[in-house]
This record gives sequence, structure tokens and C-alpha cells, in this order.
Amino acid sequence: MDPSEIRKKIGRFRILVIGRANAGKTTILQRVCNTREKPEIYNSAGKKIDAAVLMASTERGLHEINNEMVFRSNPGFVFHDSRGFEAGGEEEFEKVKAFITNRSKKTRLRDQLHAIWYCIPMDEAHRSVTKAEIKFFSECDTGSTPVIVLFTKFDALYNDAYEQLRSERASREEAEELAPKRAEESFESGPQLKLLFHSKDIQHPPKCHVRLPNMDKDDADCGPLMQFTAATLDDEVVKQLFVSTQQINLELCMKYAVERTVPRFLDSDGTVSSGDHWLIIGRSGVWFPHIWVVSVSILVRARAMLIQVVARCSQIVSVSNLVRARAMLIQVVARCSQSCECVDPRSSSSHADPSRYPLFAVCL
Repeated sequence: MDPSEIRKKIGRFRILVIGRANAGKTTILQRVCNTREKPEIYNSAGKKIDAAVLMASTERGLHEINNEMVFRSNPGFVFHDSRGFEAGGEEEFEKVKAFITNRSKKTRLRDQLHAIWYCIPMDEAHRSVTKAEIKFFSECDTGSTPVIVLFTKFDALYNDAYEQLRSERASREEAEELAPKRAEESFESGPQLKLLFHSKDIQHPPKCHVRLPNMDKDDADCGPLMQFTAATLDDEVVKQLFVSTQQINLELCMKYAVERTVPRFLDSDGTVSSGDHWLIIGRSGVWFPHIWVVSVSILVRARAMLIQVVARCSQIVSVSNLVRARAMLIQVVARCSQSCECVDPRSSSSHADPSRYPLFAVCL
């Protein structure tokens, strides 16, 4: 099943976001969905909640984990928010456990929980894993739903690394340049990861972790988060849904577009007939649902690049061939992003009907 069919059948990728207050959760979700706007909130029945009503509930200390957060810039993602266990104590912890359990029992894949992002900020004085977080990873069995730990506000550690480098008589310029790398190296051997991944007290360790610095900057990079999340998804259908839904890591789309598409069209002698070049381009296009209308000139250049790709491919597709193919497709999609008309296929006002344009559409 290709990604376009998966999106029609499942619809949206569902993520539970857990974290303390001021952990930077909303900022990260905005970066993931490439927007500065606040999300729209819907209740479990799918009814939109008025912002004033939501604010009043928040001020009274009420919080509903079943509410769905959706950003208009990328409605393919649905987020559920847990406010962190330090606010609600045991009650909030039990709510999260019940939510995860209930979602795992859903029969339809579209209603299930697909991933969990657990946010731990690095800008607090102690910078340690709290008792509440230890409790979660010790007692909460998420089953097949992967948990990825997001160490948010990681750039707070750069200052410590800078001071350390300066104490080693590095110049200011050298210290500023080397501080991020020093912070990363120190963190990888630090107490947080040892506790989460190597402690016998942790019965349900996370699948992996991601460092997220400078998420408040316009050029913030959430690409690694997309890459690591995709890698933790064991279900191939869910993985394809995630890769084709996210829009900020084109390299990830390239990887799957090439690895899942090009080998299918190779003949026994390792060649592809000229008539299949357009089909390969179209099939690759389903991995980029946010690019729907592409000019003929772009497709012609894409076809020329793919001819080079398949000409180099042997009967057994090597890693190097796939890397070259990905590099060429990066050029194609980069040009598409600049030259095409990007249309949200889910918008009722859009003239691009997904049923008519399951692949790259062509406009003259």
C-alpha cells in the first residue's frame, strides 16, 4: 500500500506529548508543523473548543488529555497533551496510563496512539530526571507504542560547555564554536542517559532520545526528531504514514521514496524501461503530499535525473546507488518546492482533489 492510500485509510498520525510545565512542548509542535500559530483544540467528539472556554478551564486547573490539538499548517498530525505529573501527581499519572491503555485497545489504526514524545527540559538548575519521570519509565508499559525522549532547551548546556572551554584557555571564538559539540559529548556520558537506558530500576526504557536546542529560533531544526521517530516505528504502515505526513525533513521523504520505489521497477538485468520513468516519478511523489501541482519542466528534469539513477543501478541495488538516487531526488523536490503551487489536499477550498491527483499533478 502506497502512502497516499495509507493516508486515505488511516487519516492522521497521533502523538501523545508528555512533559513538565514550561518544557517547550508547544514550541516544538509549532516547529514540527512549521507554524507560529496556536493549535486548534477539539474534544473527543470532534467538536472544536472555543479558546475562551479552554483558557477558563486551564485557569481552574482542569486538563483533558483526550482533547486533540491540530495545527492548520499540517492537519495530518494529531497531538494529545499531558501537562506533566508534577502538576497532577498520582491522578495525572493514572490518567496517562489509562489513556495509553485505552488507545492501544482501539480496533481501528487511525484511533490508536502511534508515538509518545516525552519532553525533559535542560534549562533547570538540577537538570535531572525527576521522580515522576522515573515512575513513568518504571511503571508505564506502552506496549508497541514507542517512546522518544526529547531533551528540550538543550542549548542551556552550551553555557556550561563554554565556561569549561574558557577555563581550559580556549579563546572566546574557539569556545563559542566548540561549546555545542562539547555539551553533546558530555551529555552522552552523563547521568540522565545512564539512568534512562542503563538502570535496572527502569523497566520500560524509551526507544531513543533526541537533543533539541534553540527551538525558539526561526531556523530551528526538528529534522533529527523526525528521523528518530520514524526509526522507532516497527509497523511499516504507520512508518509510511509518519514519513509522508511530516513536511520538515525532505531527506527522510527522499530516503523512503527511493528505497521503496526505484527497486520495484528494476528488470532482471538491472535496467528500467523508458516508459517507466514517469511512473517512478509519480510513485515517488506520493511521499510528498504537501507538493501537489508541479510544472511540466520540473517533471522533465526529474525524469532526466531518474534516467541517470536507474542507469547506474545494478540488479542488486547497492547502498551507494540509493544514496545517489536520494541526492538526485533532493534536487528534484527542492526545485519543486520553489517552483510548484503547494496546495493542502485536505482543504475544502482547494482545487486539487486528492482523488484526481493521487500522484504529482501536472499544470501547463
